[in-house]
Amino acid sequence: MELTPAELTLLGLLVEKPRHGYELEEVITARGMRDWTEIGFSSIYYLLTKLRAKGLIAETGEPARGKARKVYAPTPEGFRACAAGAEETIATLTPVFPPVLVGLANQPTIPAARLHDALARRAEALADKITEVRAAAARERVPPFVRAIFDYSLTQLEAEQRWLAAYRGEL
Repeated sequence: MELTPAELTLLGLLVEKPRHGYELEEVITARGMRDWTEIGFSSIYYLLTKLRAKGLIAETGEPARGKARKVYAPTPEGFRACAAGAEETIATLTPVFPPVLVGLANQPTIPAARLHDALARRAEALADKITEVRAAAARERVPPFVRAIFDYSLTQLEAEQRWLAAYRGEL
């Protein structure tokens, strides 16, 4: 069964443990998942409805923390779909389309001083993002698979930071 990245992400959070929509929002925010997923707060309930319609999740009947919220858990088919989808996304190299490459391809149109300024702003934004991701990773104890997500993100950001420093030195 084909799942969108957003569907697979929510399904994975429910495989971790049954949750209600607001709790999913809390986990997404705490883990900084919006940096790599396209799940807005308003789309969580829409995605839960889609997963339920596909038979991948069901209400558990467990009470949520003090409110009448629906708690969802994966069905056996949901576990299988999550495992298959996760394996496929890990194994498959998917092209990414970073907008910075479009800018680099068109940099001859940018006056030198403005190019240096744009690169300096990018370097500052990278440093800020690295600090933000490190802080999010240090906030709480996380399982090894969550640590891997933070480590992967930091490795990518730090690689771009090294590239940017070298490139700026060439100009």
